[in-house]
Amino acid sequence: MTSPKVESNALRTLHRIHRQLSDLRERLARGPKQMRACEANVAYQEGQFAKVREETRAIRMATDAKQVQLFGGENKIKELKIKLNAASSNREYQVLQDQIAAQEMTNSVLADEILEGLERIDECKEKVAEAEANVAKAREKSEKVHAEVQEQEPLIRGDLERLEAELKQCEANLPADVQELYQRVVRQRGEDAMAEIENGYCGGCHQNVPLNVQTDIMLDRPKFCKTCGRMLYLPEDGSPT
Repeated sequence: MTSPKVESNALRTLHRIHRQLSDLRERLARGPKQMRACEANVAYQEGQFAKVREETRAIRMATDAKQVQLFGGENKIKELKIKLNAASSNREYQVLQDQIAAQEMTNSVLADEILEGLERIDECKEKVAEAEANVAKAREKSEKVHAEVQEQEPLIRGDLERLEAELKQCEANLPADVQELYQRVVRQRGEDAMAEIENGYCGGCHQNVPLNVQTDIMLDRPKFCKTCGRMLYLPEDGSPT
């Protein structure tokens, strides 16, 4: 029975096509992932913008409420001072003075809180502007990535179709008695089904390839790496070492 034979050139070409197909499929799958990532980033930045804007609104409302309280407190002091001037006894006078002092203390605390609130509002304005700019950047990047993916996808699909046709042709040219060996290892390992011998070592797992195996490959006999199972072939110059 004649031993099956396959030239290293054929395996080298098949390996190249498998790797190119794998790269193209990865690029094709990467496009939608990039778009989804960009869309998620846009949603996140929009959420951050809404959050900062709501925080600013809450601080502004609280500060406005305290300003209303302060205005009411100042009016109350005016009313108390009027009563103070009309006090009919020392006791009433002292009570009114204590009320005025307490209200002035309350007003002082409110004034400090209002000032702090206004400062926080100014800080929030900067955060809002920054968050709004981040939303704009995220949307711009998302639009750019979408455009690039939509532009590249038909080109990648075209290359895939061309290479798949080339792969079928090359596989059809394999000797019939090599087909089963080749198909089995491709089903198991995909693009890693084959490896070039590099300086006497398997280019896949980097383990030593015995000299007798190298000799068989030089005689176009199909051989597999005993360590990783890849189908081995010679480098382009035809020398394994």
